Amino acid sequence: MNAPAAASAWTLESLRADHAPALLDFERRNRAYFARTVPDRGDAYFASFADRHGALLAEQESGLSRFHVLVTRQGELAGRVNLVDIEDGGAELGYRIGESAAGRGLATAAVAEICRIARSAYGLSRLVAVTTLDNPGSMAVLRRNGFTQAETVTVDGRPGVRHERPLTPAD
Repeated sequence: MNAPAAASAWTLESLRADHAPALLDFERRNRAYFARTVPDRGDAYFASFADRHGALLAEQESGLSRFHVLVTRQGELAGRVNLVDIEDGGAELGYRIGESAAGRGLATAAVAEICRIARSAYGLSRLVAVTTLDNPGSMAVLRRNGFTQAETVTVDGRPGVRHERPLTPAD
């Protein structure tokens, strides 16, 4: 078993324009890996990546969403952690960790960190997250971070679960 990812082994950075090349590379390298458990982004995502990246930055600037990348000490982009649809003190959490960084506790540590940031920096009081049932690793990450199952849902035709977590001043 791999040791948990120490917080000092990576940083969680707000998405910036200069992240675009590394983020595109990350998404391309991990496309097949991600498609095993989450809906594929489709060819159009990659073909119009520059426009999509610009739209994400504009959405972040508006405060509707907060996008983050995980960067290792070696400078590799290892994952993404996003808070979307921010309103009324809540947001939906989404994250993806690249295949080369999986199984080392990075997702658990990154979700813990985004919960802290969501409360302290963004003033949020609750998060929701959705996983497919065939993604037990993601469900475990959410459980380890205090999320509870709220209801069953369908994600692109696949059975899934919506999870919830209140954020407290202790976060």
